Amino acid sequence: MSRTITVGFDGSAESRAAAEWAAREAKLRGLPLRLLEVREPLPDPVSQALSLGGENSSADGGDRARSEAAEGLRLRHPGIEVTAEQATGRPYEVLVKAAEEAELLVLGSRGMGAFAGFLVGSVGLAVVARAERPVVLVRAGEQATDEHEPDPAGIPSAASRYRPVLLGVDTDRPDEAVIRFAFAEAARRGTGLRVVHGWNLPPYYVHGLPADPEMYQKVSAEQAATLTKILVPWRAEFGDVEVTEESFGGSPSIRLIEASRESSLVVVGRRVRRNPFGIRVGPIAHAVLHHSAAPVAVVAHD
Repeated sequence: MSRTITVGFDGSAESRAAAEWAAREAKLRGLPLRLLEVREPLPDPVSQALSLGGENSSADGGDRARSEAAEGLRLRHPGIEVTAEQATGRPYEVLVKAAEEAELLVLGSRGMGAFAGFLVGSVGLAVVARAERPVVLVRAGEQATDEHEPDPAGIPSAASRYRPVLLGVDTDRPDEAVIRFAFAEAARRGTGLRVVHGWNLPPYYVHGLPADPEMYQKVSAEQAATLTKILVPWRAEFGDVEVTEESFGGSPSIRLIEASRESSLVVVGRRVRRNPFGIRVGPIAHAVLHHSAAPVAVVAHD
């Protein structure tokens, strides 16, 4: 199967916002868009009763809503190929498999207000924790204008410059897949990349801080230099992307959440853990997923 931008669609406001974002991303990448609705199988007695009674209006309504959504996307985003499909199974399992066949999987998430971020459901978390392709979470109510700077008059506009892409980097274990994804997204949007790195002092330094405040400055300079060194080859490869670096002592999740308000997209990594039990996305990704004011891309890496 050729690579697509695949979006989980169920007709809800959050899935419609995800579909609109996915259509914009498909246009940026020159890829087809696939709407995928997942229906859980009905227990046999229920299925038989519905069949005997001719009660299939719910399925027909779902098919109609999906087809209408696809047609609307074609009209609003001319030039992209849009297909709409339905699959049966456990939602997170079907979506994880769909992610394997996609360039990008996009899911909706209920919004909690302009700056309160997301409410990520169990299906979304399960997919993010298991998918080994990038997954983007889009909040209900997300608009194209939210991803762009206001126009010169201060009016929201989708025709103005994109806000920067925001990337969280772990300098102890930087991953090429995560960094490349963020640089490529910034390049596609013709915007800058804001790179955030938070660090904590080693335990053996902490007790010496009151007596030697210069120690903090030394560690701070070392951490900033490490971040700069990591980004050197990426700056060379993506020469048109203007990069802003921020290295600071403290939790990176707090800074990422704050900076998300002025970003078009937030990119974080998730270490792959091939354990069939439990749902783990990492503390930073978890915090950003639940509180970001912008769409969040979670990129899996080894």
